[in-house]
Amino acid sequence: MANRKSAPEPGRAADSRPPRTAEPGTPRTAEPGTPRTAEPGTPRTAEPGTRRASKPASPRASKPAASPRASKPAASPRASKSESPRAAKPESRLAMVRRARRINRELAEVYPYAHPELDFRNPFELLVATVLSAQTTDLRVNQTTPALFAKYPTPEDLAAAVPEEVEELIRPTGFFRAKTKSIMGLSAALRDDFGGEVPGRLEDLVKLPGVGRKTAFVVLGNAFGVPGITVDTHFMRLARRWRWTESDDPVKIEAEVATIFPKSEWTMLSHRVIFHGRRICHARKPACGACPITHLCPSYGEGETDPEKAAKLLKYEKGGFPGQRLNPPPDYPGRPAPPLGASG
Repeated sequence: MANRKSAPEPGRAADSRPPRTAEPGTPRTAEPGTPRTAEPGTPRTAEPGTRRASKPASPRASKPAASPRASKPAASPRASKSESPRAAKPESRLAMVRRARRINRELAEVYPYAHPELDFRNPFELLVATVLSAQTTDLRVNQTTPALFAKYPTPEDLAAAVPEEVEELIRPTGFFRAKTKSIMGLSAALRDDFGGEVPGRLEDLVKLPGVGRKTAFVVLGNAFGVPGITVDTHFMRLARRWRWTESDDPVKIEAEVATIFPKSEWTMLSHRVIFHGRRICHARKPACGACPITHLCPSYGEGETDPEKAAKLLKYEKGGFPGQRLNPPPDYPGRPAPPLGASG
């Protein structure tokens, strides 16, 4: 049965145009005034008079809005350093030597009067006094030796003494029996092997009873003018605090420090370091807040940093107290030590 074409509605002219049919594969456009629905998979096009839809983001627009600089991690190199600080660069050998020598120069200005703090009139008295100073203070030795040397002024006298009488005289220094044996023994050796004279060579001194390298260098440097480094407990402590050495062996410390300073400085260097250790850089409570070389000290802060509190820790002339010698050198700015039994 044939299909009949429907008649046009009254008042509407028949459309003479052939019906539009979409070509396969071509996009379909909506007629004016009719809502448009997009076919699946076809791109949408804007109709006349309508708002144009936004274009798909281009490859450039699809990148993050932040610029390349902004796209970097938020933390800058400086900020990351503050969060995880880099370890300090180790001090070079050359820098350490320069710092050590500057410490020595500045200590020379602080202690221009540095000297051995044992009273003595000759090499024999200095030798005996140094042996007695083990495990006690120079002050106690200086208060003890006047009576000892008044009774036994020479090696021959002391070598022939009655041990019990010597023990009684040196009892205030502690370990008096062992010390009596040492000083009587070295006196006999001086009498028998060296004609009653103290030898001026290291190899001879260390053969004497009770005499080690420290004692020998004290005698050589201060009685004979032979340069030497005296590594006592104060010198050891400060050499380690100042990073001159990491050793706790006196012989190794002596050898290492000897490579830092000229030989001509060894004796006075020892006096300055020991002076500083006794007056300011104490073992338990160093007076960091009163120290004149804090800018050179890698251990600053181990002790009291408050200036007023640190000032109360100073000793001897730096704290306004008497020194250790009963007969100090003329240029010593402090007060002499009081005799044994007298109040300071």
